[in-house]
Amino acid sequence: MYSRTQNDNGTYNTRCLDCFMTIASWVEAEQELERLEARHFCPERVLSQLFKEEMRHEAQAQRN
Repeated sequence: MYSRTQNDNGTYNTRCLDCFMTIASWVEAEQELERLEARHFCPERVLSQLFKEEMRHEAQAQRN
């Protein structure tokens, strides 16, 4: 998930809502924002996914 804002001059900024890193600023086209967001590697999101996966495996092991 990303937070996009538009500057007074019509350009855009985008920020990752997981790690709060600014992905891009002063970008002129929304299509460019999509490309830059797709390339973002978010360590917070990866850690969150790993934690959820581990919790699911532990819950499954306790049921067995």
